[in-house]
Amino acid sequence: MAGSKEIRTKIKSVQNTRKITKAMEMVAASKMRRAQERMRAARPYGDKIRNIAAHMSGANPEYRHPFLVRREEVRNVGIILVTTDKGLCGGLNTNMLRLVTAKLKELEGTGAKIIATAIGNKGFGFLNRIGVSVVSHAVQIGDRPHLDKLIGPVKVQLDAYAEGRLDRVYLCYTDFINTMKQEPKIEQLLPLTADKLAQTSDEKRAYGWDYLYEPDAKSVIDDLLTRYVEAIVYQAVAENMASEQSARMVAMKSASDNAKKVIDDLQLTYNKARQAAITKELSEIVGGAAAV
Repeated sequence: MAGSKEIRTKIKSVQNTRKITKAMEMVAASKMRRAQERMRAARPYGDKIRNIAAHMSGANPEYRHPFLVRREEVRNVGIILVTTDKGLCGGLNTNMLRLVTAKLKELEGTGAKIIATAIGNKGFGFLNRIGVSVVSHAVQIGDRPHLDKLIGPVKVQLDAYAEGRLDRVYLCYTDFINTMKQEPKIEQLLPLTADKLAQTSDEKRAYGWDYLYEPDAKSVIDDLLTRYVEAIVYQAVAENMASEQSARMVAMKSASDNAKKVIDDLQLTYNKARQAAITKELSEIVGGAAAV
C-alpha cells in the first residue's frame, strides 16, 4: 500500500484536474448555447435561398447550371471534411473520421481519384497522415464560423466541379441532433440532388412569382447557386461547432464525475493507511509499556 504522503499527492493532483475539467465543462456549456443559436439563426437563410434557387432553376429549363448536371461516370471525387480544431470532445472526431475512412475505401475500390478540402485541424492532420491529396484547408476558425474564411478553400472544389475536373463532391460533417446526440454524416454536395432543391406545395405557391433578371437569368442563377452551396457548407460548419461544444460539455462532465469517484476512492485508501499507521503506533506503545 502506498504511503500517506503519496496518496495525499495523488488526491491533490486529481483535485486540480477536476477543477480544470469542471471549468471546461462550464465554458463549453456557455459556448454551446451560443453555437446552437448561430446554427438555428442560419437555417432560415438556407431555406429562403433554397426555395428561390429551386424556383429559378425550374423557371429556366433552357439553362442547366453545372452544379445541376449529373455525370454518370465518376472518376474524380472531391471531399470537404469538417472537423474541430481542438480535442477533448469525446468521440466526435473519431466517429467522423471512421465514417470518412469507410467512404474513402469505397471510392478507392471504384478506382476514383480523390482530392480533399479540410476544415479544422483534426481533419487536416488525418488526411495528411493517410496520404489523401489536400488541395485547400481552413484551420483555426475559432468559436464563430466566418464565411470569408470558408469561401476560399471551398471555392477550389466548386471551381474544379464547374470546370469538369471533378465528377462529384461530398460534404462530411457532424450533424447536431440534440445535446446528448451528434451524428456523423456524409452527404452529396454536388451535383445538387433533387431533395436539396425540393419544395413543398406551400413553398411553390409562396415563391411562384415571375422574376426580373439583371443582367440576365444565367448570371443570376450562377451566382445564386454558388451562394446556395456556400450556405450549405456554412450550415454544416455551424452544425459541427454546436456538436463540438455539446460533446465537449458532456465529455468534461463525465471526466469531472470520474475524478470525483477517484478522489473518493483515494480518500478511502488514505484513511485506511492513516488508520493502519495509528494502529501500528498504538501497538508499539502498548508493546513498549508491556516490556518495561
